[in-house]
Amino acid sequence: MHKNRIGAYLFSFPSFFLTMALGIYPVIWALRYMFYDYQGYGTPKFIGLGNFARVARDTEFWQSVVNTFIYAGGKLIITLPLSLILAVILNRKLRGRHAFRAIFFLPTIFSASVMSIVFYIVFNSYNGIINQYLLKLNIVSGPIDWLGAAYAMLTIVVIAVWGAVGNYMLLFIAGLQNIPEDVYEAASLDGVNPAQRLWYITIPMLGPVLQMIIMLAITTSLKGYESIMVLTEGGPFGKTEVMYLYLYKLFFPLTTTGTSVQNIGYGSAVGFTTAIIVGLVTWLYFSMSKKLNNVY
Repeated sequence: MHKNRIGAYLFSFPSFFLTMALGIYPVIWALRYMFYDYQGYGTPKFIGLGNFARVARDTEFWQSVVNTFIYAGGKLIITLPLSLILAVILNRKLRGRHAFRAIFFLPTIFSASVMSIVFYIVFNSYNGIINQYLLKLNIVSGPIDWLGAAYAMLTIVVIAVWGAVGNYMLLFIAGLQNIPEDVYEAASLDGVNPAQRLWYITIPMLGPVLQMIIMLAITTSLKGYESIMVLTEGGPFGKTEVMYLYLYKLFFPLTTTGTSVQNIGYGSAVGFTTAIIVGLVTWLYFSMSKKLNNVY
């Protein structure tokens, strides 16, 4: 028994060490600098709650919070229903359903950087593929600036949906396969149409899986920034600046624009505020999901 316990400790030590070194220690390190004026060089200067007072006055940061909720809301409203519909269709015994599942899941495999570069080519204002087809079909009279102020957020949401829909689709399929076929057969005998079957049978019986998928979708959407960083770097004019991209720029300034300056102390305060916002949203969702437990 004693040897088994030592073996368990030895096997878990690498994971524990990496978690402490790459997860816990950086958080503690950042928390310390929340109360200092520190640009990454020189001697940190203690300023108390000065960084948090700056956060409260920082209109750019709070605009990024608004942009984050617009981005996350748009992504969730489109992705979750679309993923569920695809899951219902591809859960049936259709020819080639496994191939279609793989095709829809394929975007999840690509890194955000590679995916964003591909879509930059697709949505490029001057010689992008989308504009070329629209011009050839005479749908538009001139090229559309898809990454400009008017359409940038919409374009980014569409790209985010493309990258996420396959992942949630597979999770929904896993949940659908746990629903007994007898329930659907009984509903068919009672004359239930497909829409009623989805609303009154499928969604209620997916309750626990649905709660998990919604939670993953919310947290992932609120923390997403990689594609935005590659495509627009938060522009134009801050229209696509989201919380985690704003935070990233404070720690790792983007040299291509030259608009951000490294500030470890203020970045730590922004990071703490961002974590509080995401935590509050998560807590609010968990509080609301308790009602789903009572219903389902």
